[in-house]
Amino acid sequence: MIWNLTPKGRAFRFVGHEDVITGVQFSPFGNLVATSSKDRTVRLWTPSMKGESTVFKAHTATIRSVAFSHDGQRLVTASDDKSVKVWSVHRQCFIYSLNQHTNWVRCARFSPDGRLIASCGDDRSVRLWDTSTKQCINCFTDYGGSATFVDFNASGTCIASSGADSSLKIWDLRTNKLIQHYQVHSAGINSFSFHPSNNYLISASSDSTVKILDLLEGRLIYTLHGHKGAVITVAFSRPGDLFASGGADGQVCTVSVLEERLTLTEDKLKECLLHQSKVLKDVRASGGGRWRTESEETD
Repeated sequence: MIWNLTPKGRAFRFVGHEDVITGVQFSPFGNLVATSSKDRTVRLWTPSMKGESTVFKAHTATIRSVAFSHDGQRLVTASDDKSVKVWSVHRQCFIYSLNQHTNWVRCARFSPDGRLIASCGDDRSVRLWDTSTKQCINCFTDYGGSATFVDFNASGTCIASSGADSSLKIWDLRTNKLIQHYQVHSAGINSFSFHPSNNYLISASSDSTVKILDLLEGRLIYTLHGHKGAVITVAFSRPGDLFASGGADGQVCTVSVLEERLTLTEDKLKECLLHQSKVLKDVRASGGGRWRTESEETD
């Protein structure tokens, strides 16, 4: 579903996948939406009333995540078939596969300049790939359980990765050193999002909380309660003035923030959108006041 916050309400509902939807992302320009599914396909949608999509097939097992490159020309997917795959958006085809993970791959993301891909998975590793040579150039393995999520900061100088062991780690790619390690949740971390300023990070956990970290001071500054059950996904809006979280309770909550020092406004809970009796799997912002959500249903 695509929700329009002004006016409040659902804007579009897309139907096509044959199994649970696991990931969703707007293209950088907001004109396309990519979704991944347990049906082993990726679909590329044009946000319109027609709800038409292009289907990408190459994986042989559940696809756990999908993400655009920052120029919108490529997609990267992570799958239970132990592979990371890269696709052409313009040509609408599979390009190549990265295959050194030894267990399910949970997440894969492009760097801002598109030269690197970071991936993580149930083999307890975070891998860094060079997109020109298609080789793994680094591997971080300091996890007590599955590595659940990975992403680059806005400048591409660091990656953060989270684990089922409730840890969140930030690595400096210029030195390949671990520079920050947080253990602020009491259960596994399912998702996180860097603020566009690179100064803050927000995390979603199975402990039913959302937490905000000040990366400059290296400390926890907010803990938000409200979801009933695991918080599955969280994301800042592109300007950084809002964030949204989605959880096992089927709710999408949007929260307003003041950017300068990331202070929550008094009426912080702006809206709460409900997926009836469905687990909310993913939520992402477009650049035009719309939020894309996916629940555990075959839409």
